[in-house]
Amino acid sequence: MLIHQLADYAVKEQTSKLSANVIHHAKRAVIDWYAALLPGSIVTPATVLEQALAEDLDRGKARLATGRLATLRTAALINGAASHSVEFDDIYRDAGYHPGSPVISAALAAAQSTGASGELFLRGVIVGYEISTRIGEAVMPSHYKYWHTTGTVGAFGAAAAVATILRCNRDQIAHALGTVGSFASGLKQAFLSQAMTKPLHGGHAADVGAMAAMGAAKGLTGALDMLEGESGFGAAMSVNPDWTKATKDLGVDYHITRVTFKNHGCCGHTFAPIDGVLHLQKTNGFTWRDVKRVKIATYKAGTDITDNANPEGEYQAKFSLQYVVAHALVHGSVRLVAFAPERLLDPDVRSVLAKVEVVADPVLSKGYPGQRAAQIEVELNDGKLYPYFQPFRKGDPEMPLTDDEVNDKFLELAMPVIGDAPARELLATLWALEQRPDTVFDFTARPRARAAG
Repeated sequence: MLIHQLADYAVKEQTSKLSANVIHHAKRAVIDWYAALLPGSIVTPATVLEQALAEDLDRGKARLATGRLATLRTAALINGAASHSVEFDDIYRDAGYHPGSPVISAALAAAQSTGASGELFLRGVIVGYEISTRIGEAVMPSHYKYWHTTGTVGAFGAAAAVATILRCNRDQIAHALGTVGSFASGLKQAFLSQAMTKPLHGGHAADVGAMAAMGAAKGLTGALDMLEGESGFGAAMSVNPDWTKATKDLGVDYHITRVTFKNHGCCGHTFAPIDGVLHLQKTNGFTWRDVKRVKIATYKAGTDITDNANPEGEYQAKFSLQYVVAHALVHGSVRLVAFAPERLLDPDVRSVLAKVEVVADPVLSKGYPGQRAAQIEVELNDGKLYPYFQPFRKGDPEMPLTDDEVNDKFLELAMPVIGDAPARELLATLWALEQRPDTVFDFTARPRARAAG
C-alpha cells in the first residue's frame, strides 16, 4: 500500500545518515521560512488569530514568532498562517506548492513541545518536504484547478514531519497520513478577494497535520488507502493521479535540494515577468517614463490567478501581474514596501499598470508546472521594441539564490521586526541547527517594530 511505502521511508529517515548537502538545504529552507515568518507574525491574519485563540496561548512549550508560549497545534496554526502571509515563502515548483509554511511550522512546534534536538527537527522537516512534494507531483496539474496545494498536500507534509519528530513507528506514521487526508483542504477561490483566508491554508495544514500525528502516536487509526482509494484524496481532488511519482527515488533524490526561494514579495506566478522586465530595463537603460506598452505572455495557470488590471488593496496587488510588473519598472523591485498604502496609490505605478497587457501562451502553458517561463515585449515611446524570453525565475533551481542572497533576504525581512543584532544572532544559530540540543531561541522576547508594508 502506498502509505506504507511512505511510512517506511519516514521511519528510515529517523536514523539515516544524511548527506551534508541535504542538511545544508534543510537549513536554507528553515532560514527562508523564518524570513517569511517574522514579518508575517505582526500583520493579519496572525495578529487576529492571536486574539481569537487566546485561551491556547501563554501555556504549552511551543512558541509563536512573537515569543508567546502556545500549545503545539496552536503554534503550528498561527505560525503556519504567519509564514504564508507576506508571500515570501518557498515553492516546490513541480507541485505548485509552498512546503515551508505547513511543514516547518508544524515541525518546529513539535520540536519545541518535545524538547527535540536541532538535528531531529531538521529530519522532520526533510521527511515532511520529501513526502508532501511527491504527493503534490502525483496529483498535479489537475489538482490545481480548484485546490490550493499548500493547504492540501501541505497537510501530509505536516503530519509526516510531526510524526518523525515524535519518533512514531511505521504503523503510527501510516495512520497519521491516512487520517490527515480527510482534512486536506484549501480552495483557490480564496485567492480572488481581499479575504485573509489564503494564509490560513498553510496554518490549517500545519494544525491538522500535527493533530493527525499526535493522535496516531496515541493509537488513533486512519484510512490506509486514503491516497489511492476509490473515494480517496487522489480520486476526489485530481484527474488520473500518477502515484508512481509519490515514491520515485524517495530517500535517494532529495526534493528539498531543489526548492525555489522567492526573490519578490508577491505571487510566484508573477516572477518570470518581473525578472524579465527588470533585465530589459537594466540591459537597455530605459526608464518607466519611456515605456509605451508592455506585453507579457506566460502560462495559463498563472494568468488565471494573476491577470488583474484593477487590483483593490494589498492582497489583490500581490496577485496582480500588471501591478507588480509596473511597480518593478517604476521602483526597481517588488519587496514588502511595494504593497504599502502609498505605493498602491502611486500614480506613476498606476500609469504604467495601464500599459501592461497579459496573455496566456499555449506553448508556455504546456510547460507548467515544471517550467514557469514568460515572453516579455517592451515597446518604448520612440518606437524601439525589446523582446526577451525569461525561461526560469530567479530563485528557481536553475537560477538559485546563493547562501549570501538567502542571508540578505533573511536580514532584510527580519531586522525590521526583531532588530539588527538579534536577527544576525538568529541567523548564525539557524546555520548551526544540527549542532543544537534544542530549538528554543531567545530572540523572540525582544521588542519588535512594525514591518514595512
